[in-house]
Amino acid sequence: MERHARRARPRLDRTALALAAVLAGALGLRLWGIGHGLPFSYNIDEEGHFVPVAIGFFGHGLNPRYFLNPPGYTELLHVIYAVWFGGREAVARAYVDDPSKVFLIARVTVALLGTISVWLTYLLGSRLFDRRAGLLAAALAAVAFLPVFYSHLALNDVPSMAPATLALVCAAAIVRGSGRGGGIWWLLLGGVAVGLAAGTKYTAGIVLLPLLTAIALRTREERAGAAHLLAAAALACLAAGVGFLVANPHALLSFSEFRTGVLRQRELAGGDELAKLGLTQDNGIVYYLWTFTWGIGWIPALLALVGAGRLLVRERAVALTLLPTIVVYLLYMGTQDRYFGRWALPLFPIVIVLAAYGALWLADEVGRRRARLALPATVALVVALLAQSAVHAVHNDRVLSRDDTRGLAHDWMVEQIPPGTKVMLEPIVPARWTEDPNRADPATPTGKRWQLWDTARADVDDFGRPVPGGRTRYVKVDKYERTLRPELIDRYEQQGFCWVVIGSHQRDRALVEPKVVPQAIAYYDELARRGREVARFSPYKAGATPPRFNFDWAFDYYPLAYERPGPEIVIYRLSGGGCS
Repeated sequence: MERHARRARPRLDRTALALAAVLAGALGLRLWGIGHGLPFSYNIDEEGHFVPVAIGFFGHGLNPRYFLNPPGYTELLHVIYAVWFGGREAVARAYVDDPSKVFLIARVTVALLGTISVWLTYLLGSRLFDRRAGLLAAALAAVAFLPVFYSHLALNDVPSMAPATLALVCAAAIVRGSGRGGGIWWLLLGGVAVGLAAGTKYTAGIVLLPLLTAIALRTREERAGAAHLLAAAALACLAAGVGFLVANPHALLSFSEFRTGVLRQRELAGGDELAKLGLTQDNGIVYYLWTFTWGIGWIPALLALVGAGRLLVRERAVALTLLPTIVVYLLYMGTQDRYFGRWALPLFPIVIVLAAYGALWLADEVGRRRARLALPATVALVVALLAQSAVHAVHNDRVLSRDDTRGLAHDWMVEQIPPGTKVMLEPIVPARWTEDPNRADPATPTGKRWQLWDTARADVDDFGRPVPGGRTRYVKVDKYERTLRPELIDRYEQQGFCWVVIGSHQRDRALVEPKVVPQAIAYYDELARRGREVARFSPYKAGATPPRFNFDWAFDYYPLAYERPGPEIVIYRLSGGGCS
């Protein structure tokens, strides 16, 4: 009797299943609360720099005419909008009639790219070390607070992480040895990825350094000689140039505009303008190091140091590939005059992989010394690695899923303040916030619901001195506090602007630097004294202590004190002069 061999059942790859679960969790964290604030976009960069420019491409071609940020993400949105809406008229109509859909598509695109970055982080850890390290790195990338938060906004920071992480994967493949035949493809792919990263966010181009380092180390390992090194490096740079021009073709086609935009960006970051009010940190390097303690967590940051130390001892080639990138980036960005947590995101894939490597090395050391403690030590380290970010990422998503204070204030004002009423509204909301959907209000000359005090014009300079000749000047949003002084309240009352709406995103900039803008402090004190508070909308839990203002924790929701998104908004009713 013939025996029939049993067909072997395909074995489930537990790592693949775990990775699928990690990616599903990563996507879930990035989609939860993704509709926050809509139909209004309260992030000034999201509102002004990416979505409207992508729509503008339908009318004037692919020249963004704005190069402070490269247009890679904007061009991707343009393609998606073209496919989704079918053309210029449809997308323009949607932007006017239903901006929620337009912004939601842009945000979901970012969330998907953020999830792809998590998968690429797995590949990076696996290439450099093993699948355990890759999986743990992916898990940390999935919950890391800063990437999760910025995956909820249509900005270019998270989109740039996908090609930047791909470039690191290519560098890892090269430094670990992919064979002479296959190495050229990693080199070319890595170069293109570098270009796409820089064409999406200029600073993400830092990943060219680890790619070139990996090429140099591989050339040395293979004893290929200086000519081979130069040729390989030149090829990688050429591929990077191609990738950059794919993402930003008008860097070449409109070079003069491109050069002007890049120089302007350097001026802004380098402090050629008056210092940004509310930016109280004195040392950018320290600020970025601090960012890692909450952007991924204290324990991951410390474990990244452990991983870096271990690499220096046992994995010199990998250490030389990764660690100088961190040092160079921190030295350059940390010596600028402006710094924000999201500007550290290009380093996150490296730091995350180092943290995973450090955690697993410690767990293995415990297991080697005490075999019975191997599993408990591994579990404890994994929990410690993920806990802080996981708690704050979930907290952030819960906050984002609730009504924004600016939306609550808007609804209250619609009910309580008649159309055409004169209102002094601080620059804390987008322009469309004061418009009624699909109609121009006949009660005001501009068609807006209320007559607004013009906060974009002032008759004083940034130091409170009168502008010569009684003229006025344009005032940027971040210079508004410098124009405030108590006598403005007299003008409000004289001209019938009896409702005054203030927000902590403006007020608290002055409160943290009272010596810089003493007149603004006096203005708020006088307003509280003379005005009657009629409504207050707080983002904080009852009894919670609000965090001190900075440009991260006032705009993201890492502190557990937050209950809902938005600034604290206070509405006053004046009663003197024409308001009596």
